[in-house]
Order: sequence, then C-alpha cells, then structure tokens
Amino acid sequence: MIEKEKGSENIYADGEVVTILATDDMVGYRLDSFLSNEIKGMSRTRLKSLIVDGYLTMNNIPLLRPSHKVALGEHYRLVIPELIPALPQGQEIPLNILYEDEEIIVIDKPAGMVVHPAPGNPDNTLVNALIEHCGNGLTGIGGVRRPGIVHRLDKDTSGVMVAAKSASAHSSLSMQFAERTVDRAYRALAYGNIKSSSGNIETMIGRSPRNRKKMAVVNRNGKLAITNYEMERLVGPVGSPFASLLICRLSTGRTHQIRVHLTHIGHPIIGDPVYGRIRKKKSKKRQSGSYRLASEEAHRLISLFSRQALHAYYLGFEHPKTRKRLFFETILPNDMKNLINNLDSID
Repeated sequence: MIEKEKGSENIYADGEVVTILATDDMVGYRLDSFLSNEIKGMSRTRLKSLIVDGYLTMNNIPLLRPSHKVALGEHYRLVIPELIPALPQGQEIPLNILYEDEEIIVIDKPAGMVVHPAPGNPDNTLVNALIEHCGNGLTGIGGVRRPGIVHRLDKDTSGVMVAAKSASAHSSLSMQFAERTVDRAYRALAYGNIKSSSGNIETMIGRSPRNRKKMAVVNRNGKLAITNYEMERLVGPVGSPFASLLICRLSTGRTHQIRVHLTHIGHPIIGDPVYGRIRKKKSKKRQSGSYRLASEEAHRLISLFSRQALHAYYLGFEHPKTRKRLFFETILPNDMKNLINNLDSID
C-alpha cells in the first residue's frame, strides 16, 4: 500500500494508507468530522465505520471512538481497505429455458433483465437467477462475479443466450465466441425506409470522443466491427413506411454494435434511448441519431415504446461435450409485435 502525507492532494483511493497531523484549526472537533474534512471523496458514515472497525490508529494504538475530540499534534494513521464487492446470491427469478443439460443452459432473456450484477444493478440479474436455478455447481465457473456467463445482451435487448454449467463448457463456449464461430442473428426495428434489400456495415467502433459513456464509429482507437443486414419487411403504410424490420447478423461482437451501426447509416433503432431519438414534427433541428416522423400517431406509439426494438432471435454453436451443432430460434416478443401491428394499422 502507498503511504501518503496530507498535502496539496487529499483525495485518496481504496488500498491506500493516510497519515494526518492535527493542526490547531481542528482542535476540539469530533474525530469523524475532522477526518471527513481532511479526506475528500469519502463519506462521514464510511469513515465512522473504519474507525469503529480499527482501521485508524494513533501512536500505533487503535482509536475506536468516532466521538474522540481532536487535540493539537495528534498523529493519525488510517488504512483505507479495498472494497470487496458482495458475491452474487441466488434469487427466485423466472427463466424461459429453451434447453438445458449438465453442460449448458439456453434461455430467452426478457427485455429489462441485466445479465450480471454491476454498480446500480446489484441483484435481480440473470446471474442471480442462474445461481438459484443451477445451484452451487454454477458458482465460480468463469469467475465468481459472473458465473457461467460467456456473452451478454444489453439490459433492454431481449433474446437467446447460452450460459455454461461446467468449467469445460465455459472454456469451449468462450473460445467459440472469441474465434467468431457462433452464429448470431437479431431482428431490429429501425426508423425509416432502408432502400437496399441488404447491406454490409464495416467500421471501427470505440468510445465516443464526445461522450465516454457511449460507443461510436471512430477513425482511430477503435476495433473492427462488421454487421450484415437484410430487409425482412417495411412497417407502416404502403409507399410511406415508418420503419424497416431488419435481420442483422454479427461477424464481430462489439459493445452496442448493431445500435451504433444502424445509427451510423441514418436509421437508428426505434426506442433506443442512447443512439436513437425522434424529433417532434415541428422541429427542424437535426441531431446525430435523431429521426423525425411525419405521422403524429406513429410519433405517439413510438414514444410509448420503452426500450430499443432489438431482439436476439437466433443463436447457433457447437455443444461443448457432444460437438453437435445446436441452433435456437425465438419469435419476436409481444411488445415488438404489437408495435409493428399498430404502426401497420395507421392509414
């Protein structure tokens, strides 16, 4: 761990040791209040817990009272331990299981389900459901934080996923994804009439230079991304459709790849809160990823759609044990079907 004396920079990270000398301007303050003033970026509640748990010493003796009154010249030493995230626990969450044996489990993930615990989504994830369903045998396969997970879908993308139930299955499936031998196909409902019946989008994708939380097509510091698409049908009135229902196949698997690529060609996915927006009919301002609809009713229906209209409907891979090629296909979820039917019914 790194020893730091309090100086010009008093922002500290987990895993560091902080030494602080009490000065006359803080004499008489409570110890926890004094520390919260000296150590930025750490709550008084956490500092109080560290004191009670013995992480703070004075003259090499633990000082366990947060209410201790600071005296001039006292020399404190605080160890800031590294935070250890809680391991995911099993939860009774319904799963739509398409196939299962001793090696793998294939599920149809609903929109709204996060794949694995992360900041802001500590539970109620697919991992929590898998641990409960598969028992202790799943724990640790592929890492204790994401047991069994070999690929992922965004929270609001629905569709087919496979998870490993053994270490050997995890190794085999991970290798297949890395070597791009897994067949993956999605149905996407994109704004507007895509004129071509099929196409290939090949770009570099990386972090957006304008917003590091988003991905974007970039000229440098990106990774090759290849999406092949074909038109399944147009959605809406004949001659002036509102949307295109596409089949998209991935040759690579970059974060948000289909969403970024369809926005890049000017046809963002309907409902996408990050990469696709609809402008009000009167608005003339054009923004990246925005799309204006001529129909107020279409605008209303799409505004009510609460997630990106993207469904991973097809997955094909080699079974880790039998080496037999397996294929799984699901139908469009009801929310996408209903939106398509409602858009088709507009005159």
